[in-house]
Amino acid sequence: MELKERVKPVRSILVSQPKPKDDKSPYYKLAEKFGIKIDFRPFIQVDPVDVKEFRKQKVNFLDYTAVIFTSRNAVDHYFSMCKEVKVEVPADMKYFCISEQTANYLQKYITIRKRKIFTGQRTPADLIEVLKKHPSEKYLFPCSNIRKDDIPTFLEANNFTFSEVVLYKTVASDLSDLADIKYDVIAFFSPSGINSLFVNFPDFEQNNTRIAAFGPTTAKAVKEAGLILDIEAPLPNAPSMTGALEVYIKKANNL
Repeated sequence: MELKERVKPVRSILVSQPKPKDDKSPYYKLAEKFGIKIDFRPFIQVDPVDVKEFRKQKVNFLDYTAVIFTSRNAVDHYFSMCKEVKVEVPADMKYFCISEQTANYLQKYITIRKRKIFTGQRTPADLIEVLKKHPSEKYLFPCSNIRKDDIPTFLEANNFTFSEVVLYKTVASDLSDLADIKYDVIAFFSPSGINSLFVNFPDFEQNNTRIAAFGPTTAKAVKEAGLILDIEAPLPNAPSMTGALEVYIKKANNL
């Protein structure tokens, strides 16, 4: 079936992310504007690695002079594991954070003004530029079992002293209660979300369900799973998922 034949009216959307806490979320505005139902359900969840599994990695937190944080999850699980194994983080530990938001989140655990914190703008490439200025540190990179290669590849290629430590895992959520519920559109934001779909529903058949994907890696995962990608974001005229959905809805609902 060609994509144009799949452009059918949209009355319901399942967003594979947690429900927004902000009442002003663009998803709520989209639902109100077009009179459609939008539900939220995270397809993946983050589980901590237990102490036994951590110890198998043979990483001693006190062997490092700097920690690289690429997410709030990494911050939470690093300090949580430090507490579990009764390690007091040295006051002179340096922190390299992917963004200002991640750096600010550190205040949940430390007094920021007394620490050495270095931040990138937003992307791994930005943070790499910061790391280049500090080649002599001994870096610890707390991460998930699923992570991007950019930073470890850079550190290795440039002979930095570093270790990765997996402190949390991205796993499929239990979606069994959705077995008999159908949506016109399901929106995905990561390859892990696609994986979760098939972990929960190995015999999933797309039929008339439209699939929306955010980002090239998610789009690739959709196609590799044998699904039809109906809505792709970001688009030049729609930089967000809600923007891409709106473009599709206007076309599909003849608005």
